[in-house]
Formats: sequence, C-alpha cells, structure tokens
Amino acid sequence: MFAHGSRDPLWRLPIEAVAQQVRQSAPHAQVECAYLELTKPDLSTVVAQMLQNEVAHIRIVPMFLGVGKHAREDLPDLIEQLRVAHPLVTFELRTAIGEEPELTKAMADIALKP
Repeated sequence: MFAHGSRDPLWRLPIEAVAQQVRQSAPHAQVECAYLELTKPDLSTVVAQMLQNEVAHIRIVPMFLGVGKHAREDLPDLIEQLRVAHPLVTFELRTAIGEEPELTKAMADIALKP
C-alpha cells in the first residue's frame, strides 16, 4: 500500500486497516505500507525490508482517490529508481485505488446510505 502521508499520526489508520484486511484475506502475502512524505516508512525503506525476505515481485497499490501529480509523476519516478537499483525484482504499479470501479460504487453506496 502506497499513500501520501500526513503529519497527523491518525491519518494512517485507514491505510493500515486496508493492509490488515489484505493480510487476513491473503495470509501468504507480505503486505506493507509506504508513504510518499510526512510519514514513515518511505517506499525505498519498505522495498529494502521486503528484499531481506527474498521477495522477487512487489505490487504497489497507490492509495489515492484521484490521479494527481504524485500518482502520475512522482510515484512512477520512484519506481523507476527502484527498478534501476534492483533489476532482478519485478515492480508492478497498479492503478490508483480511486479509479477502480468497485471503489467508486462502494463510495456511492456509502453516500446513499440512509
């Protein structure tokens, strides 16, 4: 899970809740949270930790509702740096979560709740 980050320590709780849900649904998967700024750990730190466990494929899920500069430019640049530094690792960049139709429907359903 890759998210923006915030100075507020409570901000990260929903991101970590999603990661925990993934861990429960897929116990075999190694799931970690990384942040662009203002919150630790950053992406390169998380990748280094995962590589200690001999992970060969890392899927990065941007936890952004929209695709702004961070998701469109900053994140691909970070991943390219990681690819150069770790050429034997496959880095898979997923679509920003806010662009997934299932999330759009879930948010609409929540908005319509009585």
